[in-house]
Amino acid sequence: MGRYRALAYVLSGVFAAIGGLILSARIGQGDISAGNSLLLDAVAVALVGTSVLGLGRPNAWGTILGAVLVGILITGLTITGFPYYGQDVVKGIVLLLALLFSFTLSRRRSRYTPAAVI
Repeated sequence: MGRYRALAYVLSGVFAAIGGLILSARIGQGDISAGNSLLLDAVAVALVGTSVLGLGRPNAWGTILGAVLVGILITGLTITGFPYYGQDVVKGIVLLLALLFSFTLSRRRSRYTPAAVI
């Protein structure tokens, strides 16, 4: 179990470094606050992925599906000419809906599971 956790941390660091290199190449300079606008997107992707396929548990396939769904949402809003400042509101609403969906499923699951006998 410890090896898998260590491997997960190493892979997370490698992917974060790759993402930082891509972002700095995209904007043409290194800046500490360059990715601040992407934080809401990352949280939305993780939470949508957890609530859609994970049913309360984080998993890779759910996160990939969440990234595709949020990417389609942002691209659709951009194509339709939705104002950029309103896109964060829509992402927040999607995040709230995913949170409510996940919370509802977890309450429903806990309601139907039998209590542990001590």
